[in-house]
Amino acid sequence: MTPALAPFLDPVAIAIVGGGTLLATALRTPLADLGRGIAALTVLPRRLFTADALLTQIDALSRISARHGVMQLDRSVIADADVGVAIAAIVDGADADAVTARLDHARTARFERQRAAAEMWAAAAEIAPAMGMVGTLVGLVRLFTAMTDPSAIGGAMAIAVLATLYGALIGNLLCMPIAARLKRLSRAEYIERARLIAPLAELAERELPRFRLQDAA
Repeated sequence: MTPALAPFLDPVAIAIVGGGTLLATALRTPLADLGRGIAALTVLPRRLFTADALLTQIDALSRISARHGVMQLDRSVIADADVGVAIAAIVDGADADAVTARLDHARTARFERQRAAAEMWAAAAEIAPAMGMVGTLVGLVRLFTAMTDPSAIGGAMAIAVLATLYGALIGNLLCMPIAARLKRLSRAEYIERARLIAPLAELAERELPRFRLQDAA
């Protein structure tokens, strides 16, 4: 620890603000969303989602289906869960409306999970400054009760001032940027995945008559 930073570190203030923020966030967030919020930290370095690669794969699958039949799609390796669900439905004879509904449901469910994770960090960003004020009040109480002991006044004042500082830094330089990044990633993926619906619905519409003809035969 450098001597220049030593005056800005106070374990009591850190415990009040950090511990209070963690506790309050955990109490107001469902356990599943809390886990998602922590796990979402791993996606922060990712680039914004784009559907271009998936659209290329869907186009290739469409050509395979046109040339060899829709049943050949069942053998295809599809890494993306949404595309895999849609292709499985098409192979099973689902129509365009059914495929669209499944894709919409999957896209919306993913967006809601991602939004819950972002909201956890946004809540922490709101709580941290409030915990800073709690630390400030604790420091002031200690200050007023130590007026007869000059050696304790400095420590109490440090808690009061540094708690507010910690709350502002944690809220505005840590939690809020994380929440904003997660929201941006989620919004981009939600919009991009909408591009998958039309070509997959078109594929389902094209293959449905063939599927019914094969089923009748």
